[in-house]
Amino acid sequence: MAKAGYTASTLAAVALSAATAKTILFVTATANFGMDLKKFRVGFDGVTASAVPVLVELCYNTAATNSTAGTNNTTVGTPNQVYGRSITAGFTGGYSCTSEPTVLTAIDRWTLTPNGGLVIYDFPLGDTPDAAVSNGFALRCTAPAAVNVNATMWWERI
Repeated sequence: MAKAGYTASTLAAVALSAATAKTILFVTATANFGMDLKKFRVGFDGVTASAVPVLVELCYNTAATNSTAGTNNTTVGTPNQVYGRSITAGFTGGYSCTSEPTVLTAIDRWTLTPNGGLVIYDFPLGDTPDAAVSNGFALRCTAPAAVNVNATMWWERI
């Protein structure tokens, strides 16, 4: 199967509130295609060196509720196709969720300093998580203190 790659980002910094879990970015596949997550980026704009680390979670999203782009979140618009044959794939996404999507299952979690902390992760070949049709992925953060975050995800249709 020919590859086609897509990307979606928070289109603005997402404000995190103290001690409140917030989905900062999610992407959802359509009923026609699954998705293979290839890489992601998460970066904070904090400036306090003594700030307590933020819990970051990469989650599998069944898109059961609150996962419709533009409903309880800001839509990312049409995800950008960055390579491959062009077709209307229909992936959707949102960021800065005011109500958490369900059902989210953490597949990885780590802490990261909000003092300009940045994670750039490309999954090794053969280790990429994949999502079934009508499911997807989400990045969720829980910060001990208020800070802003930006994120991007890249995936291929499968």
